[in-house]
Amino acid sequence: MDTSKVLSRSGKMAYDLRSIKVVAFDCDGVMFNSEKANQAYYNQILTHFNMPVMTPAQFAYVHMHTVDESMRYLFNDPQRLVAAQDYRRQMRYLSFVKYMEIEPYLKTLLNQLKKAYKTAIATNRSDTMPYVIAEHGLKGMFDLVVSALDVTHPKPHPEQLHKIMAFFNAAPENLLYIGDSEVDAQAATAAGVALVAYGNRSLPAAFHIDNLEEVATLLKL
Repeated sequence: MDTSKVLSRSGKMAYDLRSIKVVAFDCDGVMFNSEKANQAYYNQILTHFNMPVMTPAQFAYVHMHTVDESMRYLFNDPQRLVAAQDYRRQMRYLSFVKYMEIEPYLKTLLNQLKKAYKTAIATNRSDTMPYVIAEHGLKGMFDLVVSALDVTHPKPHPEQLHKIMAFFNAAPENLLYIGDSEVDAQAATAAGVALVAYGNRSLPAAFHIDNLEEVATLLKL
């Protein structure tokens, strides 16, 4: 099978991997297994305010959304939210980075991609992203990083992907986006770009993969 092409259900050509110029990554759930870090981070804030730790439903929400969206979701009392945000800003995220587990093939893949592609990150992380990149030795390995702080509308809005395309003067068919969540799928669909769904076969996507090494296979690196 020619893996450079993907057909839609109607048989019409939907994506052609030979047109790809930029490969973009979501952070949490793709570049890192960050479940332990995010649980520890938000649970510390909740515990500080004598609130119960997150339920599975709450964690599912905060794992996909921006920190401000997550804080509003967890603290629905306006006064307590202000206090919680103040406390959060005083916390150093660096102490939670140690709980993040980098995907074992990520650095190898990035080095392979550099030979023929531009690389980017599109993440709903905000002020924690510089700590993550520095702590895990990823400085200089991406041509562009777009976080929630760099856009007006975070994912599922497609603004992050639009910003990446504008930066590289790329069309939708030139961008491949690797994500793992519903917000990633919605953003990719809205931007008209091909989604590679990582570890989540329930998502509508051009490709589904279970490890990053499969990206190298798809792109014939």
